[in-house]
Amino acid sequence: MWSEGDVVVLRDVWHGTVWRAVPGTVVRDDDRETVVWVPRGTENVYPVDEDGREVRIARPDVRWATRIAKADILVSMRVGEPWSIWHHFSPGPRHWYVNFEEALGRHGRYLDYRDHKLDLLAYPDGTTRLKDEDELEAAAALGLLDAAAVRRDAERLLRERPWPTGWEDFRPDPGWPIPTLPDDWALPPPEAA
Repeated sequence: MWSEGDVVVLRDVWHGTVWRAVPGTVVRDDDRETVVWVPRGTENVYPVDEDGREVRIARPDVRWATRIAKADILVSMRVGEPWSIWHHFSPGPRHWYVNFEEALGRHGRYLDYRDHKLDLLAYPDGTTRLKDEDELEAAAALGLLDAAAVRRDAERLLRERPWPTGWEDFRPDPGWPIPTLPDDWALPPPEAA
């Protein structure tokens, strides 16, 4: 288990390669839930093509670019759930961003997962909206995932509606610095090496 205040890296892994990497500070880590704080200003890595355009569907030949988080985000990952909930605190309206994913395990300071492309936005007024359904279908057409299984996860999520999560009033320790990516953030997971 990690301790409160540890810096870890959330990594989306495809084709044995780190696809995205977001550093964050551990808020909680126990046998039920891992919660990570990603403050506005945190630099993260994402895939781009040879022209610098973001690549949305996993493929082996990418480069990486960096961007800065524009909002304060608290990521909640409950053990056994095929999704994580990203609480967006600011700017703009607060909402929950649900990322459908498969947990791939921990490797040192890395928490690896495989993004299942489909996302859901949930708002305090009770409205919800699926996002990136086209990416889900494109990834399924390439044999990268099972779209029907991901849609079943979405149906279950909409039945359970696990928000609010209890983290909506979270405030970080004011002494925590903005987390940074370690130099070895792209180190492949052990099973990919």
